[in-house]
Amino acid sequence: MRTLTLLTLLTLAALCLTGWADGKPSGTESGKSLQSKKEGSELMKRPRRYLDQGPGAPAPYPDPLEPKREVCELNPNCDELADHIGFQEAYQRFYGTA
Repeated sequence: MRTLTLLTLLTLAALCLTGWADGKPSGTESGKSLQSKKEGSELMKRPRRYLDQGPGAPAPYPDPLEPKREVCELNPNCDELADHIGFQEAYQRFYGTA
């Protein structure tokens, strides 16, 4: 038992002295995984539809089903069913024709 403990301590000491137990990566790659906030936000920018159009550009057409979607979202049963089978089918089952 004493030999096993001594061998374990010697192994740990050797690892600490050689630098293998050090948790930091070595070399020039250590700082490349972190980015600044600006680089991160530029990476995650999504194209904005309809906002980048110039003056005089037509506005996007409104969704004709949006009022019906809002009605279905206010009813918890319709909203839950819409998650499973789709909005139009759920609206039709609760309120008639879509």
